[in-house]
Amino acid sequence: MDPSLDVWDLSSPLLSLWINRFYIYLGFAFGLSLWIFFQIVIKKQAKNSQTSIPKATQDLMTNDYISLHKKQIFVSGVKIFYGSQTGTAKGFAALLAEAVTSLNLPVEVINLKEYDPDDHLTEEIASQNVCAFLVATYTDGRPPESAEWFCRWLEDAASDFRFSKTYLKGMRYAVFGLGNSAYLSHFNKVGKSVDKWLWMLGARRVLARGEGDCDVVRSKHGSIEADFMAWKAKFISRLQVLEKGENKSCGSHCKKGKCESKSPGSEEETEPGSHPQHGSQPRDPEEEEPWESSSEEESGPDEHLSLNSVVDVEDLGEIMNRMKKEKREKDHREGNTSLFRNTGKSDGSEGRAMITPALREALVKQGYQLIGSHSGVKLCRWTKSMLRGRGGCYKHTFYGIESHRCMETTPSLACANKCVFCWRHHTNPVGMEWRWKMDQPEMILKEAVENHQNMIKQFKGVPGVKPERFEEGMKVKHCALSLVGEPIMYPEINRFLQLLHHCKISSFLVTNAQFPAEIINLKPVTQLYVSVDASTKDSLKKIDRPLFKDFWQRFLDSLKALAAKPQRTVYRLTLVKSWNVDELQAYAELVSLGHPDFIEVKGVTYCGESSASSLTMANVPWHEEVVRFVRELVDLIPDYEIACEHEHSNCLLIAHRKYKIDGEWWTWIDYNRFQELIQEYEDSGESRTFRAEDYMARTPHWALFGARERGFDPKDMRHQRKSGSKNIAGH
Repeated sequence: MDPSLDVWDLSSPLLSLWINRFYIYLGFAFGLSLWIFFQIVIKKQAKNSQTSIPKATQDLMTNDYISLHKKQIFVSGVKIFYGSQTGTAKGFAALLAEAVTSLNLPVEVINLKEYDPDDHLTEEIASQNVCAFLVATYTDGRPPESAEWFCRWLEDAASDFRFSKTYLKGMRYAVFGLGNSAYLSHFNKVGKSVDKWLWMLGARRVLARGEGDCDVVRSKHGSIEADFMAWKAKFISRLQVLEKGENKSCGSHCKKGKCESKSPGSEEETEPGSHPQHGSQPRDPEEEEPWESSSEEESGPDEHLSLNSVVDVEDLGEIMNRMKKEKREKDHREGNTSLFRNTGKSDGSEGRAMITPALREALVKQGYQLIGSHSGVKLCRWTKSMLRGRGGCYKHTFYGIESHRCMETTPSLACANKCVFCWRHHTNPVGMEWRWKMDQPEMILKEAVENHQNMIKQFKGVPGVKPERFEEGMKVKHCALSLVGEPIMYPEINRFLQLLHHCKISSFLVTNAQFPAEIINLKPVTQLYVSVDASTKDSLKKIDRPLFKDFWQRFLDSLKALAAKPQRTVYRLTLVKSWNVDELQAYAELVSLGHPDFIEVKGVTYCGESSASSLTMANVPWHEEVVRFVRELVDLIPDYEIACEHEHSNCLLIAHRKYKIDGEWWTWIDYNRFQELIQEYEDSGESRTFRAEDYMARTPHWALFGARERGFDPKDMRHQRKSGSKNIAGH
């Protein structure tokens, strides 16, 4: 046998494979093609049927051709940022964090003062967090101190061309602003701006901006707390929806600001001020005001035309017309909200009640006895003191008021200022004109007296209360219209004063110098006060925080109107340390403008911490500091001298020298004589006027500046003995 043939025979299988190699290649290629084909078909079927396959079924599909369906996390947590001046926003942040925790979501509360947006804000793009911003608007529409840097950075980034308009794309946010609609020109300005700037940088709003309103009259839900609770409920509901992965971004199919991809049951509300977002219109934040839109979800900025988009000349006219129309509509809306109805002699059938349920609850807690829809009465602590035979208030020392017979009330709880030292902590409403339902003056006076008497009755039998003082206290002799608010706003104030005088009740009316026309038209009162809380425009704006834009001119006109009043007039200065105690020359100029009979100078009273004021005990001057201020002021006003002092109230009285007769001060009031004069004035058809000097009385020596405080001589009360008054001890 041939050896070479043996080798060939042993290798014959290899030869066979070699000869048929093309068939092998063909079969392998066919198998691979078939595998690829089935792979493509299976993936396509899985993709098309993904929405119809139950989640449980998808979880069971674990073969090599269908990937494991993993549960996605749509919300990994919530970050709550707050910017607060007085602590209200901080408190709301804590409440919101508590609510978010109930959803078993991680939550972090962050003070914007301690947050660096330059380093950390972009982290929220891919974090799957939802960011909530709770920001307050402070004086003049500025952010609170804790949020100043954040807002400045955000504004710069939104307007800087170096920042892409998709810089924050992927970030989800919601904004709740805290403000006061009484300051209409910058109501919730900071909240609106933060909302706008985030949107301009590409962030996606997940919930309509909430607006809390401190003005309980205009507040949508009755108070800023109620406004927040309503927004919080929507925010929590929205979080629950986002957790399920529902209501995802619509993907640029929205028209005119309405998201077509929303579910039919979406609780979407349209806020005033929202504007259409036409796809053909350039995204100009100044014109579109996208931050006013109430849409919960909006397409990112890249889905609209950019600021630099080209506009066809033929379309320019249409775009300008649309912009003008939107501006007219906006101005019309703002005009409607800024107009107030003056009811005049309305029968009270129009307008909403000034006292809302939330306001009523707050005032009742403070001890108010509320009357009708806009009035109130409260028992003064000096009334209680004099019922016990102790000293009276400074008005008793300066003018002879019997404190236990004085009723402190107001026919208008509303005010046109929000002073930093407001002793009612701004629970009362604010407004620039009367726009509420009006109660009749007869009803107000009747119920005021009845409520006052009922409060006096509660002291019957109380240890220390003098029986004779109790009996006298049941007969109201004086009315201090200085409880709270602006009494002169009440349209029927003159009729109310007339009723007081008919009841032989003296009238002490305080106004905040913002209603000069009403001062001019005011009928005679026993004594008319004007609060002069500052002597320059800047300090008055800082301290009184007036609503009127022309507040300074109104202030000056009010002082001029006061100068024309023939009855007793008073400047009331409240000294706030480090705020208004260094303006002596300016105060002297104001005195020459209004020529008041008296000037009361009182150190500010600290009434505790308030969310509406940054006042602290450091702003309260010592009595020695008040005395020094008064001495320096008197040196600048030669027609005046220091007359009386009430150290307990940290108060001094500067009087015009015409009240110093033969070396004796006559700052007290002959109340019986005043009632005679006012009766003659009314009987003469208001033609017979009278002067302040016509009803003055001698000031007892114990009330004078520098005198030791002790009981006064009964001879000093001859005019009061004639009316049946008892001798009363004084400070």
